[in-house]
Amino acid sequence: MPSATLIPPATAARPAHRDGNVLRWLAAYTSSLVGDSVYYMALAWAAARSGSAGQAGLVLAVGAVPRAVLMLGGGVIADRFGPRRVVIGSDAARSVIILAMAGVLLVTGPHLWLLIVLALVFGAVDAVLLPAIGALPPRITGPGELARVQGLKGLAARIANITGAPLGGLAVALGGTAATFAVAGALFAASTALLVRVRIARLDGDGEPIREHPLRELTDGLRYIRGHRVLAPLMLVIAVGELGFAAPLNIGLTLLAKERGWGAAGMGWIVAAFGAGAGAASLLLSVRGRVPRAGLVLPLSLLGGTTAIAGLAYAPSVVLAAVAGIFIGLLAGLSGALCGALTQTTTEPAYLGRVTAVASLFTMGIAPLGYPLAGAAIGAWGTGPVFLAGAGVCATGALIGLASRHLRRAELPG
Repeated sequence: MPSATLIPPATAARPAHRDGNVLRWLAAYTSSLVGDSVYYMALAWAAARSGSAGQAGLVLAVGAVPRAVLMLGGGVIADRFGPRRVVIGSDAARSVIILAMAGVLLVTGPHLWLLIVLALVFGAVDAVLLPAIGALPPRITGPGELARVQGLKGLAARIANITGAPLGGLAVALGGTAATFAVAGALFAASTALLVRVRIARLDGDGEPIREHPLRELTDGLRYIRGHRVLAPLMLVIAVGELGFAAPLNIGLTLLAKERGWGAAGMGWIVAAFGAGAGAASLLLSVRGRVPRAGLVLPLSLLGGTTAIAGLAYAPSVVLAAVAGIFIGLLAGLSGALCGALTQTTTEPAYLGRVTAVASLFTMGIAPLGYPLAGAAIGAWGTGPVFLAGAGVCATGALIGLASRHLRRAELPG
C-alpha cells in the first residue's frame, strides 16, 4: 500500500473548489460513482439475460445484505487503518473484482450463481468503502471548507446520475455485458490512480496504534455517539428523516405516475426536476461554502422538504408535481449536505469512520427495508396516504432536530 503524503492542516485551508488536492479527490470520487452506475447497469443486464424477472431482482437486492450487515465493521476498519488506505484498497479491490468478472464472461455465460457471488462480494467491499469515504474529507481540506466539499460531492453525484446510465447503456449496446463490466472496472482503476496522488493532513489521533478488540472499538464508537450532545440527535434526524423520505420517493414515485396516468415521460420530468433541485442545493453550497446557523437550517430545510412531499401526493398535474420535485430536491439536498458537514466537523477524528458507518447504515442499509412495506401500503391505500405518512415521518425527524438545543445551535467552522 502506498504511504500517504502528509500535508500540514494549515495548507488545507484554501477554498476547496480552488485546491488541486481536493479536485483530485473529487475527480476520483466522481469516477468511482460513475463506475458504480455502469456496474449496476451491467449487473442488471446480465441478471435479466440469465434468469427470470424475479431472479434478476434477487441478484440486484442481494448485494445490499452484506453492505448492511458489515457496515459498522467497515467503520471500525476505517478508524483502525486510516480512511485513505481503506479507500484506496477498496477501490483497487473493486477494480480487480469487476475486471476479473469481465474476463470470466468472455469465456462463459452470465450464470445466475456467478452474479449472486459477485453482488455479495461487491456489497461486502462497499461496506468497508463507504465509511472511509466519509472520514476522508476532513483530512484533505480545512474544517471551514467541509460544507463546500459536501456541495461538490452532491454535484459529483448529479454528474454520475446523468452520465453513468447512458455510458453503461452504450457499453452494453456496443460490447455486451463483458465490455460493460470492463468499463466499470476501468473507472474504478482510474479512481484508485487519482486517490494515490491525494495528499492528506494528519489529524489528532492519526497514527496512534489501536490495541482494542474490534468489537470493543465498535461499542466504544456507539457509546461515543450516544453521549455526544450534537451527534446523538443528528443521527436520529438522519435515521428518521431518511426512513420517511426514501420509500415514498424511490418506490412511490413510479406508482404515483402510473396511478395518475402520467406515464414514463411524466415520471421522467419529476425525476429531472428533483435532480435539478438537488443540483441547485449542491451548487449553492459549493459556491457559498458555509451556511450560517447550520444546525437550525438543517431541520427547517427538512421540514420544508416534508411539505413538498405532502404536496406531491396531491399534485393535479405533471407541472405542479415537477415544481414539488424541485423543492424536494433543493431542500432534501441542502439538509443532506448539512448532515454530512455537521457530522464531519463535530466528530473527533478517531471516531469518524465509525460515526460515518452509523449514518451510512441508516441511509443505505435500513431505509431500503421500507421499500416492500411502502409498495404493499400503496397497493392497499393508494399513493396519497403513503406519501402523507412518509411526510409525517420526515417531519418527526425535523422536530427531533428542532427539539435538540445543542443541534439547533451547532455551527459549521468559519
